[in-house]
Amino acid sequence: MTAILVDSNILLDIVAPDAAWSDWSSEALARALEESPLVINPLIYAEVSVRFASMTELDEQVPPNLFRREPLPYEAGFVAGKCFVEYRRRGGRLRSPMPDFYIGAHAQLAGYRLLTRDPKRYQSYFPKLVLISPA
Repeated sequence: MTAILVDSNILLDIVAPDAAWSDWSSEALARALEESPLVINPLIYAEVSVRFASMTELDEQVPPNLFRREPLPYEAGFVAGKCFVEYRRRGGRLRSPMPDFYIGAHAQLAGYRLLTRDPKRYQSYFPKLVLISPA
């Protein structure tokens, strides 16, 4: 089965329980783990790291044997840049490419599904990307 790239919001909901999303994210992650290999990249790792004092603590909560670590492909940087240009053209105000563009590009280029609870931007800029998200 196709691997699943796990967005940082899913992991953060679990490691720093979010009252609104913790249950959904925990259940979705458990289902994903049963059906496919799970993947994270350096951006996801960085976003989740803010909740931990050390890499050891982070790796205990997001263990490498359950979450395959992959580098970001250079092609993802190119695609993320193009999506960022489109974002700015549509009125987006941020001045640098956002991690979501890199994450979406990584998942799309690798042929992965993306587990996220925030599908709006991914649907808009990566319409062919298969998302696992709340209905």
